Amino acid sequence: MTYGITTPGKIVAVHLNYPSRIAQRGRTPEFPSYFFKPASSLAPTGGTIERPAGTELLAFEGEIALVIGEPARWVSPEDGWKHVAQVTAANDFGLYDLRAADKGSNVRNKGGDGFTPIGPAAIATDGIGQDAWRVRTWVNGELVQDDTSDTLKFPFGQLVADLSQHFTLETGDVILTGTPAGSSVVVPGDVVEVEVDAPAAPGAPTTGRLVTTVTQGSTAFGDFGNRPAIDDKQRIEAWGDEAAHAAAVAAGKASPLADGAEGAAAEAGSGSGSGPLTDEIRALLDGVAVATVSAALRKRGYVDIFIDGVHPNHEGDTILGTAKTLRFIPFRPDLFKEFGGGFNAQKRAFDTVNAGEVLVVEARGVPSTGTVGDVLALRAQVRGAAGIVTDGGVRDFAAVQEFDIPVFSQGAHPSVLGRRHVPWEVDVTIACGGAAVQPGDIIMGDRDGVIVIPPFLLAEVAAEAAAQEEADAWVAEQVALGAPVDGLFPMNAEWRAKYEASRAGKSEG
Repeated sequence: MTYGITTPGKIVAVHLNYPSRIAQRGRTPEFPSYFFKPASSLAPTGGTIERPAGTELLAFEGEIALVIGEPARWVSPEDGWKHVAQVTAANDFGLYDLRAADKGSNVRNKGGDGFTPIGPAAIATDGIGQDAWRVRTWVNGELVQDDTSDTLKFPFGQLVADLSQHFTLETGDVILTGTPAGSSVVVPGDVVEVEVDAPAAPGAPTTGRLVTTVTQGSTAFGDFGNRPAIDDKQRIEAWGDEAAHAAAVAAGKASPLADGAEGAAAEAGSGSGSGPLTDEIRALLDGVAVATVSAALRKRGYVDIFIDGVHPNHEGDTILGTAKTLRFIPFRPDLFKEFGGGFNAQKRAFDTVNAGEVLVVEARGVPSTGTVGDVLALRAQVRGAAGIVTDGGVRDFAAVQEFDIPVFSQGAHPSVLGRRHVPWEVDVTIACGGAAVQPGDIIMGDRDGVIVIPPFLLAEVAAEAAAQEEADAWVAEQVALGAPVDGLFPMNAEWRAKYEASRAGKSEG
């Protein structure tokens, strides 16, 4: 029987039910708890679900869905199962980036269009008990969830009875009964399949596979409502556990945790007023030359902080932001076939760069292929990136020059990425133009070049460089007035005293 004859009046979902999932979460509910999903979130098999722009934690949850037959009001747990006419498969998608916006109601993080695929067929419950069901989920063909209804903490009959204490469950209403362990994050390009069956029942009836493909949305959330926001707890819960998250980071599919140096980008890249690159430090560095900052770093033993060989695509461009990193490895046909297509590391990097971040690309200093093109550069600009730095080439150079975003590179080259590179991973330590760059490092550039500033040195280096820039400007004034450079540059004690007196006079004025 195909599901979808009528639209349910209610879709009720259970938070935690499978012991395997309860163990993952580390909290055991005494009684079931629920949330509603809108009917507009329903979708058929073979459809797509958009991961909204500016988000990263879209998670699947394969579930057994109950379809109410005879209306239920004030029924007992023993009789609850009798009111279930059909069972089908469902995928309770959720967006962890919006969990904080709803405080448990899940209106926004689980109520989006297409966030409740269901079907493709429903199985009549006649002659099949409530403990006879199995749910399985596959991602890109790999089995990731496999559990049965006889393990549930809250059996189906109890769910029906409990809900019937509060309102009438009407014919066609749907109850999503919880997801087992194995729920995790999916990214654009992934295909998720859910199947529910009764393998021990006569004929081993099955719903068939409910298929959903993840796509990337292009419309960002506005500033007139809660914006996406995540933390380390959400990242770990979305991926399933710390090990799964770490594996996703290594594969370039997830952002690193914000706890420690590895996650500095997550903290520093969220805006100009957060992390080490505060509004005050930006003001200090406004108009300060890269050469001046590099001299302050050299005093502290940092001499290999130059991203060599790169030049801006616009004369007069400057760049200042926190690093988000992308790494290419040398081309190899088998690796490019496996990792070069689809939503690869290069596309993920440009699709997840945040406002205030500089996307730094390790192209191994190879200028003879394009590592950035017009579409990706435009995507970074639309997302508010502070700039792009690559020690490789730029394709569609003239078109990229028309954009406002600063791009520092080795110049133009018409060839495609696969000539020399395989897009490999994001948000890892890289080597760009001879400099080590970690996610969260501070990237600063002007016509003289681009440098890397360790975040813990930023405040003191910025203060020193700003003071030196002011002093250098005063020295230039004296030279313009005819003063010789001997003793003035650098300033001896006499000139230093004159400079301090000049500064004191301006302060008093």
